[in-house]
Amino acid sequence: MNKNVSTILSAFAGGVLALGAYHFIIPQKTKVQIVEQQAPVRYTDGGYTPPTNKDFVPASEKTVNAVVHIKTASKRTNTGYSDPFEQFFFGNPFQNNGPQMGSGSGIIITDDGYIVTNNHVIDGADEIEVTLNDKRTYKGKLVGADPTTDIAVIKIQETGMPFVAFSNSDDIKVGEWVLAVGNPFNLTSTVTAGIVSAKGRNIDIIQSNYKIESFIQTDAAVNPGNSGGALVNTNGELVGMNTAIQTHTGSYEGYSFAIPSNLVKKVAMDLIEFGTVQRGLLGVNIREIDADFANKKGLDKIEGVWVEGSTPGSAAEDAGIQQGDVILKVEETEINTVAGLQEHIGLFRPGDAVTLTIKRNGEMKLIKAVLKNKSGNTQAVNKPETINSLLGASFEEADAGIMNKLGIKNGVQVAEVTGGKLRSAGVRPGFIVTEVNGKSVSSPDEIDKILESNTKGYYIISGFYPSGDKVVYSFN
Repeated sequence: MNKNVSTILSAFAGGVLALGAYHFIIPQKTKVQIVEQQAPVRYTDGGYTPPTNKDFVPASEKTVNAVVHIKTASKRTNTGYSDPFEQFFFGNPFQNNGPQMGSGSGIIITDDGYIVTNNHVIDGADEIEVTLNDKRTYKGKLVGADPTTDIAVIKIQETGMPFVAFSNSDDIKVGEWVLAVGNPFNLTSTVTAGIVSAKGRNIDIIQSNYKIESFIQTDAAVNPGNSGGALVNTNGELVGMNTAIQTHTGSYEGYSFAIPSNLVKKVAMDLIEFGTVQRGLLGVNIREIDADFANKKGLDKIEGVWVEGSTPGSAAEDAGIQQGDVILKVEETEINTVAGLQEHIGLFRPGDAVTLTIKRNGEMKLIKAVLKNKSGNTQAVNKPETINSLLGASFEEADAGIMNKLGIKNGVQVAEVTGGKLRSAGVRPGFIVTEVNGKSVSSPDEIDKILESNTKGYYIISGFYPSGDKVVYSFN
C-alpha cells in the first residue's frame, strides 16, 4: 500500500511539473490572438489604407453603348511586304489575294455619328460596317485618317447617339484604375479592368517619319478586335484609345497600349474640320537624358530632353533654341521623354505660339516658338488635291542608302498612305516608286504630271520595298 501511495504521489508531481512546463514553453492561445489583432494597427500607423472594392458598373454602363463593333471588307493584293499592323489585324499577309475581312472597335464621340478608331482597323477597307451595342447596323464612311498617329474618323448617318466624353489624359496617374471596352475576337461589348502601368511609351510600331508614339500602358486585357476601343477612367470618361499589345503569341500577355485621349481628340477634330491633320512642327533633333549622358554633359539633374540641333528655317531656329538646350516643359506640362515632347507638340497646329521652358547653361529661360507645317510656313494645311487626293498618299525623297543597297538610281518613297487608290491596291509606307506607266520618276512633281496627262484610264506603278521585293501595282 505504501508503494501504491508513493507511485500516485510521484505521478501527480510529474503531471504538475509537465503542466507547468507546458504553460511556460508553449504560448497561450490568447497571446496569439493579441498578436494577430495588433498587426493591422502597425500597418495603419505606417500610413497604409486597406483597399476597398471599386464599383465599375456605372463606368461600364456609361461606355458600353458608345463603343461600336467595326467590320471591314477589302480586296488586298499580296505584296510580299510584311506590315506589323497588317499582321496584328489581318493575320498572315501572305495568304491568298481574295477579299480580306477584318474587325475592330470604334468610339462614338458626337451625338450625330462621328466615330474615332485606329487607322489600322479601316486601312485598305472597301466597305465599313458599324454595329451598335443594341445590334443596329450602319454603313460607315471614312472621313479621314492619319497613319502618323494611327487615328481615323468614320461617320454613320444617325443622330441622338450615345457618346463618350473626353477626359484630360495628362491627368491620368500611374496606378489608377481604367477600363478597356471593345470587341475582342468578335466578342461584342466586352469590358476588362486594369491599372495604368506607365505613360509616354514608345513601342516603335507606327511606320512613319512623322509618327507620334506616346502610349498609355495598362494591364487591362486587350486582344485583336479591341483596337479602336475605349480606355476610360472610373467616371466613364475617355482617357485613351486601345491600339496595340506587346505579345509573342498574337494574344494578350500582360500589357496593352492606348493613344492618349488628348491626342485622339486633337487629330479627330482636325480630320472632321479639315479632312487632314494640322500638324505643328517644332523642328528639333532631340534625345533623352540618362545618368551617363547627364554626367558626360555635366548636367546637375536628369530631366527634360536634350536638343542636338534644329532644322534650318524651323520654328525652333526662329525662336533661338540652341544645341545643348534642355527642354523641360511645353506650356505647363513637364517633359522628360522624346515621346512626351512629340505628343504635346502634336496637340498644336501650325501658327500656334507655344511657350517652352528650357535650361541653358544652368539657367532657366522661357522661349515662345511659333510652330510651322511641313512646308515651312504657319498656314493651315488644306486637304491635298491632285496627286494626294487620287492616290491617297504623300511622298518624300527616297533614302539614298536604301537606293544604293537595292541598286536603283531613281525613285520616290511613299511616306504616308491615307486613302485613295494606293491604299486599295495594298501599297504600304516605305515603298519606292520607280516607274509610273512605264516612265521613270524621281520626284512627286513627275508623278503628278503623269497622272494629269494620263488618258489611258489605268495606272501601273512599279517599284521596290526596302526589303528588296519588287512589286507592280495596277488600278483604274
